[in-house]
Amino acid sequence: MSEQAVQTSVVRNDAQLRYELWYDDKLAGFAEYRERDEDTVFIHTEVDTEYAGMGLGGILARQAIEGEIARGRAIVPRCPYIKSWLDKHPEYDEHVVGKGIQR
Repeated sequence: MSEQAVQTSVVRNDAQLRYELWYDDKLAGFAEYRERDEDTVFIHTEVDTEYAGMGLGGILARQAIEGEIARGRAIVPRCPYIKSWLDKHPEYDEHVVGKGIQR
């Protein structure tokens, strides 16, 4: 009996203004944002308790942040989870308002 590999993906859902974390075919979490001028303001991140402790929140945060940077956006972390994640990843500071970007 062999175990199948689980597919994890992060998808930008423009209609709902969020990045969605999919674990196989189940929505496991999301990071909500709002756009303001050239900024993307992350306001709330949630991972279902069923998936707690699996590192999925970090995958979601990284891909959401990198997705917005690739779009040429500055990051405003209003969500405590995204703010905490960014504090642990200073390599993104140059893209974060209040760190590398002063306004």
